Amino acid sequence: MKIWHLTSANIRSGKSAAFSLFILIVIAALLLNVGLTVLTKMGAFFDEKSEQLDEPHIVIMTKQSNYKPDYRAYFDNRSEVKATEEEAIILMNSVKFRYGDNDVSLGAAFLNADADRTFGPIRTVEELEGPAQAGDIFVPLGFQSSAGYKLGDSFEMTYQGQTFSYRIKGFYETTMMGTPNMGIMKYFLPDASYRQLMESAGDSAAGMLISAGLHDTNQSSEVRQAFDKQFPDKSMDVNNPLFWQGDSELVKSVGSITINVVAMILVAFAAVIVLVSLMVIQFRVTNSIDDGIVNIGVLKALGYTSRQIIASTALQFTLISAVAAIVGAALSYGVLPVFGGIVTTLSGLIWQTKFDAGMNGASLLVVTLAVLAVTLIASARIRSLQPVTALRGGIRTHSFLRNRFPLDRATGGLQLLLACKAMIMNKKQNMMVAVIIAAITFASIFSVVLYYNVASDKTAFVHLVGAETSNVIVNAAPDADSGKLMADINKLEGVRKSVILDMTSMKLDGETVFTSISDDFAKLENQSVYEGRYPKYDNEIAVTWVVADMLGKEVGDTIVAEAGDASYTYLITGLSQSISNLGQAAYITIPGAQHIMPGYKGTSINVYLDGADNAGFMEQIKKRFGSQVGEVVDMDEMIDGQTSIYISAVFAVMVIVLLITILVVTLILYLVIKKMIVKRKKELGILKATGYTTFQLMRQIALSFVPVVIAGVLAGGVLGSLFTNSVLTLLLSGAGIHKVAFIVHLPLIALICVGLIGLSYGVSMLVSWGIRRISAYGLITE
Repeated sequence: MKIWHLTSANIRSGKSAAFSLFILIVIAALLLNVGLTVLTKMGAFFDEKSEQLDEPHIVIMTKQSNYKPDYRAYFDNRSEVKATEEEAIILMNSVKFRYGDNDVSLGAAFLNADADRTFGPIRTVEELEGPAQAGDIFVPLGFQSSAGYKLGDSFEMTYQGQTFSYRIKGFYETTMMGTPNMGIMKYFLPDASYRQLMESAGDSAAGMLISAGLHDTNQSSEVRQAFDKQFPDKSMDVNNPLFWQGDSELVKSVGSITINVVAMILVAFAAVIVLVSLMVIQFRVTNSIDDGIVNIGVLKALGYTSRQIIASTALQFTLISAVAAIVGAALSYGVLPVFGGIVTTLSGLIWQTKFDAGMNGASLLVVTLAVLAVTLIASARIRSLQPVTALRGGIRTHSFLRNRFPLDRATGGLQLLLACKAMIMNKKQNMMVAVIIAAITFASIFSVVLYYNVASDKTAFVHLVGAETSNVIVNAAPDADSGKLMADINKLEGVRKSVILDMTSMKLDGETVFTSISDDFAKLENQSVYEGRYPKYDNEIAVTWVVADMLGKEVGDTIVAEAGDASYTYLITGLSQSISNLGQAAYITIPGAQHIMPGYKGTSINVYLDGADNAGFMEQIKKRFGSQVGEVVDMDEMIDGQTSIYISAVFAVMVIVLLITILVVTLILYLVIKKMIVKRKKELGILKATGYTTFQLMRQIALSFVPVVIAGVLAGGVLGSLFTNSVLTLLLSGAGIHKVAFIVHLPLIALICVGLIGLSYGVSMLVSWGIRRISAYGLITE
């Protein structure tokens, strides 16, 4: 009971400080709960959705002319496979359509909505009333959540010069082929529309879909890779890339990368806020001991033990933190639907928030135990505090301090000197403020750099994904001479350079790896090799570090590549990085590819323009070269379209971090300055009596914090500029990234730093406004 009385008295005497601490813990618990919930539930989320939607665990799609009955027989005979299904589909290698504000070109699979199927039946989230009509189409939910389409909107797509127009009848969820990042998307057409499209597209678009369900979804990648080894003859033909395969583990990995990174950023920022809170608690405990040292002496003289006094202090902060953590966990369920919207935007799947007592308990336990530990450590000095020393106000023999900035000898204005003296007198407090300001400045810079590279200057982000940043891609017709075509394109006005860059699939030491083929890798803008170099000669190959690690290879080792029945041994000349295809990629020259793909010739010509308009240049290509070219793709629009789904997620993270940064700066300065005013009340009253105005004293206090804030902001700014890429590398290492090289835009960093300094000065002036109530008369009457 005695302990409780002491605890309640402490809370009542520092209500404003308790409230500030309460808000900080609420923020930390909220972010921690959201981040941990997403990180722990993301893997199960995809599995649960797959089961709920009756999705297959493995999907194989190919042209009908390339289909073999042995493909399905393979799955039928595997003990891991529970059931299989096959159906005829319309399969197009590249369809152009509007996605958000940009045109994109992706593969497309069209299924008959009226056909019976066990795997992946259409499950609409939203649908127009009434029966489906000719000209209707069902599209993945991502078209609504990411691209801004609505029910009844017109949806146009272009394939081989033909434009097809449909009315969006409904949106449906799917884990397979529901977002652009898989390179292909799936659509459902009513029977009449399906037959009409089949007739218009012709036999070249006829495809087959094989679906397989497993007893254990975790074996999906293993079974699919075994399929690759059994049927090496089905390797992609670069000149006609109409073969696609996927499995639930691959889809889960690709779909959750960005979501997990966002969640990890929130957890990391929550950890920063928890550390800030712990520093504030340590400061509060130390200050309460210093300010109430006489009272502690009185309590000890009255018979209170050190254990009881420490217990009351620990109970005070632990109680505030526990209540705040509970409130933060409760508020997180209001924030999780917002984050669920981000998940839906990125994955095309609806995230439903569920109460999780275990996760809430874990967040509460982490925060409460951390607070308890810091409180006990900070209040340990109470044990060694003797009642006599405490009653003397803590003054021991030889307790003398040096007079810094003596007013009669130091140079500088009086206001500045008094501010410097106040700053020196509170070294521990100022150190705490500087460290906190540095931490939140780092977090702010991190979030802004991330957003700048995803939304503004996308080059580094696109290169990180593994894509090339050309302006236009010209696909040579199957019977065209791509080398001559590229030479002719290079002669056109406005062309800076061009390079052939194709993608195919081959086996490296038995493992299927997506491989880039080029005539000259030195011309690429995306120079992703960080150790060694790209291949130059026909016996050389470069691989990502993920592939090298998987196969136990290093630069200088040899590796056997296979395509169909042919194989060849190559020398590894370099290691690169990429997020695409789970970080598994290889790079080989055109002469090198011809060893295992005789007769191969490049088809995709990447063109880099210098001042020329993309649309005008594309029209010029089509008119001038006619039948020599196939599809011409605007890569700038394609990149803008495919990166748009990430912008909203990163923007949300940036806004959250910046808002919390402003709130933390305000709370910390409020807490510290409020305490300072109370502590210096007599001194401030005397200064007022000697003629100082309220505004002069406010400036004194604000100026005493300016050097501290500047030091913290500069430290955070320098650390943010130097180590943002290192932190991102750490976060993305599991996705196949070895080194991130995002652009750190220094003018933007400087703007953030100046803004934080200005904010701190403004908050200091506002909080110091409480000095106006202090007067010499008031102090005398007290």
